[in-house]
Amino acid sequence: MTNSSTPLALLGGKRACEQSWPAWPVFDNTERTMLSDVLESGQWWFGARVRAFETEYAAFQGARHAVTCTNGTTAIEMGLRALGVVEGDEVIVPPYSFIATASAVVTVGAIPVFADIQPDTLCLDPDQVEARITPRTKAVIPVHVAGCIAAMDRITPLARRHGLRVLEDAAHAWGSQWKGRGAGTLGDCGTFSFQASKNITAGEGGILVTDDEELADLCRSYTHCGRLKGAAWYDHGVLGSNLRLTEFQAAILLAQLTRLESQTLRRAANAAILDQALAGLPGVRLLAPTPAMTRRSYHMYVFRVDEQLLGLPRQRFIEALNAEGLPASVGWYRPLYANVVFRQAHQGPAHGIRSPLANKGVDYRSVSCPVCEQVCRDAVWIPQQVLLAEPEAIHQAAEAIRKVIRHAGKLRTA
Repeated sequence: MTNSSTPLALLGGKRACEQSWPAWPVFDNTERTMLSDVLESGQWWFGARVRAFETEYAAFQGARHAVTCTNGTTAIEMGLRALGVVEGDEVIVPPYSFIATASAVVTVGAIPVFADIQPDTLCLDPDQVEARITPRTKAVIPVHVAGCIAAMDRITPLARRHGLRVLEDAAHAWGSQWKGRGAGTLGDCGTFSFQASKNITAGEGGILVTDDEELADLCRSYTHCGRLKGAAWYDHGVLGSNLRLTEFQAAILLAQLTRLESQTLRRAANAAILDQALAGLPGVRLLAPTPAMTRRSYHMYVFRVDEQLLGLPRQRFIEALNAEGLPASVGWYRPLYANVVFRQAHQGPAHGIRSPLANKGVDYRSVSCPVCEQVCRDAVWIPQQVLLAEPEAIHQAAEAIRKVIRHAGKLRTA
């Protein structure tokens, strides 16, 4: 631990974090062997390994069924279509998320309606959801940001009262649990991503989990060119696409899944070290998930800073953390409605890519979600691979944050 008088690294002092952080992705001979087996088998297409991964991942999340697909974005699109969302329907989404949460709604012809988030979880606020329900509302997409499960104990009953479907965007929530139940099993269905930065990855890939067999069968047909269960190969009973995962991806994911439980527990244990070390620090606000969330996957560790209390801009605070050897960032989220595709949605002419919402009577220029906007100004993200380090390194990370706060006055005058 550094002495309280140790100068900031940004001002020429010694770094608080001297070690290298774990690389991502993590892999070993398990992946090599399984990939080689696929290569040598000549069976590269959708087959036994895909089915095995679907079975094992469904069991990991506590779901009855799972359907793989090309990525997390197409998983959301597939889920919305299977839930009956069609042209002109409204789907309530949070603005603090990756663009796919809202763009998938547009892709299926529906209209995203943005509802604000809760300041202590960064997830969808049920009160804001209720205020935005109209006769055109068909579904709600709660996003489990950074593995923190949204207020599903309020969102799901609210949706049921209004006859709405619930699709959980669980792209950060592999292994997260609510009262012992896995993310993705708390609504009608849930979708996950296996993109390169994710806690379990094959470079790309996605999956939908559900307890509804009919919904799962419909999703399978959609990914499989519209083929229905038991139908002849060239019979196409429903509208479909080609979203199938390959055997190579499934092999990698099967290998990755063998580590996911232990990695999830390590991330949670290291996050607890940070929580304890940072609690009560001036200018630092930790997230406060409900106790009903019994396990969290931590796709990133997020806290918020009060620039006024720190007397320091967030960007300068992060520069100082980086100089101390801690890879913190502002994150990559900004309010989704600030993106051009939504900000200029009222402008025509209509075009399937450039202006897909034109002529649909929507105008997002007046949309404002104040909590989301403030979070985008004050959140600090630490990537998930940092939480795979040894506990001593996590204590050093905590000391880096404390050190910058202690010396904030020097940064103001430097």
